[in-house]
Amino acid sequence: MAVRQRLPDLIRSLKRELNPRPSSQLLLPSLRRAFSLYDQINLIDNVPEDQLRFQQYTETGFKVNGVMYEGSVLCVGNLLMSWSPQKFSDITPDSLSIFQTIRPIPELLILGCGKYIQPVDPDLRHFIRSTGMKLEVLDSRNASSTYNILNEEGRIVAAALLPYGTTS
Repeated sequence: MAVRQRLPDLIRSLKRELNPRPSSQLLLPSLRRAFSLYDQINLIDNVPEDQLRFQQYTETGFKVNGVMYEGSVLCVGNLLMSWSPQKFSDITPDSLSIFQTIRPIPELLILGCGKYIQPVDPDLRHFIRSTGMKLEVLDSRNASSTYNILNEEGRIVAAALLPYGTTS
């Protein structure tokens, strides 16, 4: 009887040993296997190679399709580029001016604010609406996960993401 009572504790301790998580590298959650964006779960491996997939985030950047990118990034469809804003106040209509020329226009711009959601300046919100896009403002962790899901569905979306360590 004592062995049966210890078995669940043994299984839990083995799982902890097999899955250590360094605090500086945090995996992004996926809605494929769970319904909560706050669960830490494995990512899907069967994503087409030509499709962008955020796999991990750190305080200073993102891992996309196996490559680490430092600093802010801007994604449009399956195009990834470095983005100049270093903090939320640096995000201006000028920093998003690419959306005045790019076609097709993404249906949604996902704005990743860093660690915390920030209120968007009315002029910036008006500029984004004037391009024909809708705006979703999230912390960068959830913004990158949302981008993965919508991009995987084949929707034309864009993401402008500050690193997760950005706080203002």
